[in-house]
Amino acid sequence: MKYEFKPSFDKTFRKLDSVRKERVLEAVSHLIDFFETGEKTKGLGLNHLREIFWEVRIDIRDRIIFAIEGDTIGFIIVGSHDEIKKFL
Repeated sequence: MKYEFKPSFDKTFRKLDSVRKERVLEAVSHLIDFFETGEKTKGLGLNHLREIFWEVRIDIRDRIIFAIEGDTIGFIIVGSHDEIKKFL
């Protein structure tokens, strides 16, 4: 698998405070581990949204949207549930 962080992800990530950034990086790490090993981490809230888009839950508030295209995972946006809903 290849992993890409889209400019939209970088832009939304930069707006987060340090605690939220740390949680995002931890969730990304768990997600990559899942794709590499097939072992799902407890609490990895993985949800298929539509077509190529997926969501992973960071905590009760924040989510990451990513797309699976072939052998590439593209991280698209990170934000609150409302921000993600607006994006979609």
